[in-house]
Amino acid sequence: MNTLIMQLSEGPPWLITILVFFLGIGVTVFVQQIISRAKSKTFKDDIERQIEGAKKEAENIIKSAKLDAASEAIKKKEELTAEANQIRAELREMEQRLSKREDVLEKQIELVEEREKTAKDLQNELNKRLEHVTEKDKQLAQMLAQQKNQLLKISAMTLEQAKELLLKRLEDECEHEMSALIQRKIEETKEISNDKCREIINAAIQRYAAEQTCEATVSTVEIPNDDMKGRVIGREGRNIRAFEKATGVDVIVDDTPGMVIVSGFNPVRREVARLSMEKLIQDGRIHPSRIEELVVQTKKEVNHKILQLGKDAAIEANVRGLPNKVLSLIGALHFRTSYGQNVLRHSMEVAFLAQVMADELNLDGAIARRAGLLHDIGKAIDHEIEGSHPDIGANFLKRFSESPIILNAVAGHHGDVPPDNPYTPLIAAADAISASRPGARRETLERYIKRLEKLEEIASGFEGVENAYAIQAGREIRVIVNAEKVPDEVAAKVARDIANKVEAEMTYPGEIQVTLLRELRCVEYAK
Repeated sequence: MNTLIMQLSEGPPWLITILVFFLGIGVTVFVQQIISRAKSKTFKDDIERQIEGAKKEAENIIKSAKLDAASEAIKKKEELTAEANQIRAELREMEQRLSKREDVLEKQIELVEEREKTAKDLQNELNKRLEHVTEKDKQLAQMLAQQKNQLLKISAMTLEQAKELLLKRLEDECEHEMSALIQRKIEETKEISNDKCREIINAAIQRYAAEQTCEATVSTVEIPNDDMKGRVIGREGRNIRAFEKATGVDVIVDDTPGMVIVSGFNPVRREVARLSMEKLIQDGRIHPSRIEELVVQTKKEVNHKILQLGKDAAIEANVRGLPNKVLSLIGALHFRTSYGQNVLRHSMEVAFLAQVMADELNLDGAIARRAGLLHDIGKAIDHEIEGSHPDIGANFLKRFSESPIILNAVAGHHGDVPPDNPYTPLIAAADAISASRPGARRETLERYIKRLEKLEEIASGFEGVENAYAIQAGREIRVIVNAEKVPDEVAAKVARDIANKVEAEMTYPGEIQVTLLRELRCVEYAK
């Protein structure tokens, strides 16, 4: 090799260039072959590695798929097992229900068979009875025919005449029975309605708790000393005459110390006079012109107070749409009393009691309240207009376009006008309840004592009664009887007889309880 190189180096330069060129080409080709072989080997190695990785990945995928499939299969199996168990439970439950139904059906079948057997027995017995009845009918028909012939022979009546007579008798008998039945039904209806009325009235009384309305009419004015009496009278009586003329009342100045009496039939005028007199006494300036001035001022104040009282009453009773003139008359009832009972409070009680009873009867409580509040409005002006207060009140309210129901209730709450609606008897009942309840109206001591004595006298007049005591302000009578003369079976009758005699001979508000006591005391002594 070295020799070749030396020879070439000694040769011409172009040859050396050619040799170097070819040598470079050869070396290049050789190097490229070496590189391509190396790349080919590397590519094969990569391919083999990728193939190995793909195989492993495929194996892993297959394993994972197998695991997923196994778990899914297990899950499906569990679901199917649970569903199968549920179906088995439902089937068992249905089987139990069916078995129960079978038992029930068997019992029902047995019961039906027994009933069929009983029905057959009854049918056989009925057939026998029917045959027996048929025979009896035949016999009865024969007997009737024989009797009919005999009757026709005896009475010499034709068949039509006998039939007409029989029908007339039958009609008379039916009419009599029908009348008795109607009378019995009417009495039963009355008893039921009375019981229902008592329940409703008791409920109304219990649900409404009213204050005491018994009050005395005040018509006296206190004065500080007797010198003031002379100033009230004035020179030659001019002050008292001016006062009476301005107020329309009578002033009585007597020897009663520290007091001047104001007397008048009109309660509103009397109130104006009382207030005016008090103002004059407080002011001290008493002369005719001052009297007229104070009376005019007091009238305005009293009229305003009356209107306000009417408005307050309407608000309390929840009655709307009343004009001021009507409200003024309602307020004026505050100064009017009936047997010591304040008429305005009485009207409020009637309004509330009527509403309670109307609610119990499924009627309109608002109408009942309105009628109850207005029922005694005529008492505010009955001293100015002739006629009864129901008539006066109804005519007054008619001018303000009140409904016919209210007008009839106002006019007929004392029975002066026949009722044409259910509210009129309601107002009458509420009015009676309010007026007759204990403490509503004032009773004189003399009448009270006479009533108690009469009660004890009636009870003591019966045989076997030892003592009788009127208690609870005459609302109860305690009767003590002799146990030897009045046995147990007679005691109730004696109490009933006493109550009946009290009802027949006495007049009293509310009711009186009769309590009969029978006591047998046995006393022995041990010696």
